[in-house]
Amino acid sequence: MTLVNDQIVLVDSHCHIDFPELAGDISGVLERMAEAQVNYALCVSVNMSDFPRVLALATRYEQIFASVGVHPDATDGPEPTVTDLVQEGGNPRVVAVGETGLDYFRASGDLEWQRERFRTHIRAARELNKPLIIHCREASQDLLRIMREENVREVGGVMHCFTESWDVAAAAIGMNFAISFSGIVTFKSAANLREVAARVPAEQLLVETDSPYLAPVPFRGKTNQPAFVRHVAEGLARARGTSLVEVATATTANFFRIFNAQVT
Repeated sequence: MTLVNDQIVLVDSHCHIDFPELAGDISGVLERMAEAQVNYALCVSVNMSDFPRVLALATRYEQIFASVGVHPDATDGPEPTVTDLVQEGGNPRVVAVGETGLDYFRASGDLEWQRERFRTHIRAARELNKPLIIHCREASQDLLRIMREENVREVGGVMHCFTESWDVAAAAIGMNFAISFSGIVTFKSAANLREVAARVPAEQLLVETDSPYLAPVPFRGKTNQPAFVRHVAEGLARARGTSLVEVATATTANFFRIFNAQVT
């Protein structure tokens, strides 16, 4: 699943092509992916109200997979229950639960509702036996504690758009999680993150865009898109002192193993 006719195969393991910045040009998004040898992408759900449009993309296009979940700081749309997530997550085009996790950056006050939402997603993932997509911002200690308490090791998953320390990465890896790097790894200011990226075992690596946000160098400040994951992979290769081919080979194999994604 890594080379087709001697061509590199890349996977954007986390994007939001259903967002308005990209949704009006899906055919163009897919064409540019193909040109950049990005053969697959995972479109990630951030609330239950918009999940149908995420699933519709994954149903229509074989290159696109879907997740189901509610972003940790989302306040629009219904609050998901385990039953809701399990029902929607049973679709074979849904390969993960999330994105979920904790985000204390913009939130204030009593954040127990975020922690309970996170537990709901973990319990749904365990019932579905599907991996989790975890978001963390300024909440790593609470996040890791809940992951341990809820036994996330049973399903594993990915720490998406990783920006934390090596200690956090190592703890997550120990619970059966991959570490996914976004365009941030290419930023001049991200030397510490590149040091972390160099230490992650190859079998625990993923690449992503988180598009339409966080475009990598040389497109920083522009609207991001899945085709740009090639630049993320190139930046990761530089950080690890290896080649684009090696990063593509590892991250693509890891994606299909972790998410058990099926292609026709």
